[in-house]
Amino acid sequence: MILSDYKKLEVWQLSISAVKEVYLLLNELPSSERFGLSDQIRRSAVSIPSNIAEGHGRNTTKEFIRFLLIAKGSVSELETQLIICCELGFLSKSDCSNAFAMLQSIGKMIYRLINYLEKKT
Repeated sequence: MILSDYKKLEVWQLSISAVKEVYLLLNELPSSERFGLSDQIRRSAVSIPSNIAEGHGRNTTKEFIRFLLIAKGSVSELETQLIICCELGFLSKSDCSNAFAMLQSIGKMIYRLINYLEKKT
């Protein structure tokens, strides 16, 4: 396995920071969206570090890659949901710029980690 402790993975650490960033953004949503789109956004955000951790905990490279792919899908899902918030006028693109940058970095890091793991096997 790449590291014995998933919490030392930079991609996991950044995804935890992204969760915090997203939770702060959700405070800006109108109260009518606090339980609809907001709930889905929270689940997508939390899914990223959770799947990295779960995949690492499976102790096989094949399973880790599978969960990394799920985490990568959650990155795209979360990005789409934030775009929807911007398109609906709930958030501005400048409000989301830090989250978008973090998600782009996380996506690239996951991609590189998958490539590394595939070459190792």
